[in-house]
Amino acid sequence: MTVTGDFKEPVRPRPDLVIGRDELFTGAREQLSRGGSVLVHGPAGIGKSTVLRTLAAEYADAARTVLRCSATESESHLPFLALADLLGLVADEVSGALPAPQRTALESALTGRGESTLQRDGLALRLAVLSVLRALAARGPVLIVADDLQWLDSASTELLGFAARRLGEMPVQMLCAVRTESEPGAQRHDRYLRALPPESLAVRVNPLARAQVADLLAHRGHADLSRSTVRDIHRTSGGNPLFALELGRALAESPTPPRPGEPLPVPTSLRALVLNRIGMLSAEARRTLLVVSAGARPTQALLRAAGREDAEAETASAAELGLLAPEREGPGVRFAHPLISAAVYAEAAPQERRAAHAALSTAASDPIERARHLALASTGPDPGVADRLEEAAAVARDRGAPSVAAGLGLLAARHTPADTVPGPDERRLQAAEDALTAGETDLARDIARDVLGRATEPADRVRAWMVVIDAAGQAMAEVDAVFPVALEDAGNDPRLLALVRYQLAWRALLVEGEMAKGREEAARAAELAARAGDRRTELLALAFQAQMETLMGHADAPATIKRALREPQDPRVACDHNGAGAARFRWLIMSDQLAEARTTITALLREARRRGMVESEVHFLRGLAETELRAGHCGRALDLARESLRLARDTGIGEAATAMFTSLAEAAGGDTDRALALAREAVERAEEDGDLMYLSRALGALGHARLVAGDAPAAVQSLRRVRELEEGLGVTDPARGRWHGDLAEALVRIGEPAEAQDVIDATRTRALRLGRESVLAVLDRAEALVRAARGELGAAARQLTSAQDRLGKLGYGLEEARAAYALAGLRTHRPGPTSYDEASRLFRRCRALPWLRQAEASSAVTPAPVAAAAALDALAATERQVAALVMEGATNREIAARLFISVKTVEATLTRVYRKLGIRSRVDIVRLAAGGRTG
Repeated sequence: MTVTGDFKEPVRPRPDLVIGRDELFTGAREQLSRGGSVLVHGPAGIGKSTVLRTLAAEYADAARTVLRCSATESESHLPFLALADLLGLVADEVSGALPAPQRTALESALTGRGESTLQRDGLALRLAVLSVLRALAARGPVLIVADDLQWLDSASTELLGFAARRLGEMPVQMLCAVRTESEPGAQRHDRYLRALPPESLAVRVNPLARAQVADLLAHRGHADLSRSTVRDIHRTSGGNPLFALELGRALAESPTPPRPGEPLPVPTSLRALVLNRIGMLSAEARRTLLVVSAGARPTQALLRAAGREDAEAETASAAELGLLAPEREGPGVRFAHPLISAAVYAEAAPQERRAAHAALSTAASDPIERARHLALASTGPDPGVADRLEEAAAVARDRGAPSVAAGLGLLAARHTPADTVPGPDERRLQAAEDALTAGETDLARDIARDVLGRATEPADRVRAWMVVIDAAGQAMAEVDAVFPVALEDAGNDPRLLALVRYQLAWRALLVEGEMAKGREEAARAAELAARAGDRRTELLALAFQAQMETLMGHADAPATIKRALREPQDPRVACDHNGAGAARFRWLIMSDQLAEARTTITALLREARRRGMVESEVHFLRGLAETELRAGHCGRALDLARESLRLARDTGIGEAATAMFTSLAEAAGGDTDRALALAREAVERAEEDGDLMYLSRALGALGHARLVAGDAPAAVQSLRRVRELEEGLGVTDPARGRWHGDLAEALVRIGEPAEAQDVIDATRTRALRLGRESVLAVLDRAEALVRAARGELGAAARQLTSAQDRLGKLGYGLEEARAAYALAGLRTHRPGPTSYDEASRLFRRCRALPWLRQAEASSAVTPAPVAAAAALDALAATERQVAALVMEGATNREIAARLFISVKTVEATLTRVYRKLGIRSRVDIVRLAAGGRTG
């Protein structure tokens, strides 16, 4: 969007509020650190000046001289004004060394005295600017900071470009910003690069994502805005931070905020950006633009059908003024920026808007669009309009557009007379349920609370309470007071009681951490729903019961899943993340049936996307990522997990659970620091929500990330908490979290093989009972490390070989590679770079980059057996004593007792030993010793 007028971005630099620009800053900083120059470009309000000031503040201290200028449109006709801003205060320092013609020309240009022009003094003036910059650079680095290059007078721009092209290796850098078009493909910045040195980097400041707009608004005191409002602000602003802040301010100052579905109030400050250009159009062209702004997907044909006979000529005029985007592909007509559309609509009188919608209600071909326009063209209750809207909402729901259905439902409620059936509140509640499906939880919650403020019918009240509970998500403790009220409203009605009992099952799990109680409540809800003929609630309750039985290792789990899968089925429950299909997927993946699990979750994800079920999409993306991770496809798993996390952050749905799993994916195929940060976030969120189930999973992810990062003591700390939590929750199936092998391995690393063996033995008993083959193989891998720590290297190697083979046959690629890595650490008869070749090959096949780096590092530092004794002899006396006791199989506590030192001292000593020997664990000490003996 081209914006005319002197519309300036915020002046005060606030680096702490630079949001969503990490990639841009990385590229710009690399360029500046190499001595290069940078041009920042983008449309008005996008944040160029903020970026420019932040970079200038960072690099100004490294320069001896900083030259600045910032032009305005009103001054752009004054020649040499920018040159005076840049050189006015420093020219005197070096002008004495200039040749007389250059000095005279420069003084005339800077002071305005005389008749200096580029035509008359061109060469002398150009050489004078170049000479000044060279003289300043000879004293030390020079940084030129120029904002709003588009308003620089042409003479100053030409002089800067001449000098920039001839500075060569002189330490002069330029950091500039220029306003360009909204279109990302527009290359209008190219001509401004001529004012900078060759090889300068152009970086575009792009619009912010929705989550980044939410962060920006929260930083500026608008944290209380609902997600649906933030979504509307993001859409209307086009991701432009300045526009978003202005819209947020207008909402905060508005005495009557818009109702759900109504357009945002556009403040005068933003309307002014476009209204002067709209005023240049004819009255008929302005009416055409109003119809374009009212339409969902306007085309030239639609405009003609809506009575705009000269639409092509009128839209062409608007395009010439920069109001409409030039047509590239297809017949669509669209505004150059969403804000223009909002301003056109906001400026129109109510009767003009209704006229535009009335025209579109007959011109549009889509039944949903016709119904929406009919409603917006009408005023007051109208049963016919309300019925048309309800029908359109059903069509939108079937098309997989629940957000559209919610908006239509709210319009239907607005046009529904109070004494009709269905009534306005019933239609509002259907809209709230559609909003939940679309992931707009705050909108759903607001609608439900509005209904509860006046509803007296038990069915409406219980239905509204269910929306409030569902909107709370994992933070069910926050709505704990709702349950007794909902039970009272339900009375003795089995259908309403089934709804409440089903939510009580979730409460028992998430708030109380009582899995058995949750199972009982779900079974009770299923029975009540069956009695009432409510198949949907019965199916959801059976699916929940099956999930609990699966996690508890209950023998009835397969039978309950079959009950939940019997006909008749509710199509929406079938692909719900809490439905029987999801329960079956969980059972399959815990039973090592990876191929079938992948097929199941892929079908569920496809159907959830088709129906627009956003919360289910988040869950199923995560489930597919988990399947790929189990199979050792770490790159694919990481891509899916990151996609799921983006969607979770954008909607506010399942953020803790998705951060938890993305941490696992990062630890396997991405970045360990990122894995640690995400796991800590998941732990904090689960603790805030009081969600014990996901707290145990989050702690498991944190423990795993710490193990991969090489912090075994911290890993043990996290995973011991997981063990305690799961015992309290009643989780007995070790395939649920699969943290047991990590805990045993971390315990071995810190010198607690006895506790590691205890974990292995207890877990193996449960895994044998449930037939969890992959868990048993991982336990064997961990037990081999225990044996190696005790010096039983031959038995450890045989056990690792067997575990690797079994994990490979089961399809667990990453676990197979980890077994090969552990085995490479024990093979002392073939030391050197080739010892880790197999592990590296397997990690590379999995794209398990953190593990691959470990294998390559281990291969590089593995000492030959003949050097083992010398390596151990290089240790200090206490270090040698501790290492010798480790070789005997002593635990850290036993070593501390025998040497009369603390356990912490033993741990610190071992850390130094590992560092000096280039190893990672106690097992490596034993291996080194064995290598020395065989050598």
